[in-house]
Amino acid sequence: MRKVFNKELLEIAKKDPRIFMILADIGYGEIEEFAETFPDRFINCGVAEQNMTGVACGVAMEGNIAVTYSIANFPTLRCLEQIRNDVCYHNANVKIVIIGGGMAYGELGISHHSTEDMAIMRALPNMVVLAPCDKTETAALTRAMMAYEGPVYFRCGYKGEPDIHEGPVQVKIGGSAQIRDGRDAAVFFAGTVGINAKKAVEQLAKEGIGCRLVSLYSIKPIDREAILRAARETGGIVVLEEHNICGGAGSAVAEVLMDEGAGNVPFRRLAMPDVNATKVGCQAWMREQYGLGVSDVVDAVKEIVRG
Repeated sequence: MRKVFNKELLEIAKKDPRIFMILADIGYGEIEEFAETFPDRFINCGVAEQNMTGVACGVAMEGNIAVTYSIANFPTLRCLEQIRNDVCYHNANVKIVIIGGGMAYGELGISHHSTEDMAIMRALPNMVVLAPCDKTETAALTRAMMAYEGPVYFRCGYKGEPDIHEGPVQVKIGGSAQIRDGRDAAVFFAGTVGINAKKAVEQLAKEGIGCRLVSLYSIKPIDREAILRAARETGGIVVLEEHNICGGAGSAVAEVLMDEGAGNVPFRRLAMPDVNATKVGCQAWMREQYGLGVSDVVDAVKEIVRG
């Protein structure tokens, strides 16, 4: 997914001279073409994410579009004060791109996990939060992000993520993508962990349980109508996310349901428990360890259907 993002950014930058890439000494193997093509629009701030964010805000305040880029939580948590006070307070046109959302860097431990980011970023005024699930959504959402005026947080995958969509997808800020329909239950997901939701829904279909499958690629603003339709038209809702259970996509969906008087719909959240992820391993294995596996989705849907 990171290759797709960098390719799309390069093509957009060829047409828009306002685009700058600003990073913290990371991304080698992916960012060289941008740096070589636009040396005057490429700034490496060194391992100094707070400075990177301040520079990006300054670049944006001069009428440009600044893209900060680093792995996992480094361009967010390490420089949160600068994002809040510089970028969001000034509604600056800064795009904060992380590579390896969730536990993509599982072998490197909690310092490289990004499992509180959506809760933190969506709490910031003016911030849009996007979480593409595969290469198709990454390309489309990169274009949507760069066309949007204002701060955006872009939770990109790492590499080798399987495709979830089988063809082109239309996206918009505040939208979602329905992948298949069903009336027994609705399974919403955010990000690359959606592959487990897709596999689970396919397994359930073989057992005669029809599920609506929806990618919540826009966490803020969120597709309220898609959530309310699922509450009206299906037997219940399951939300899967590779994020702490506090404040992420599941919380955002629950807020919509309660705000709109639909809180009586059967509802399950599948997310990381509110613990530090002390286990170490590949992303797929980590998902299984923390209750985000295919069987976990299957069991949650069956609880709703049988209930």
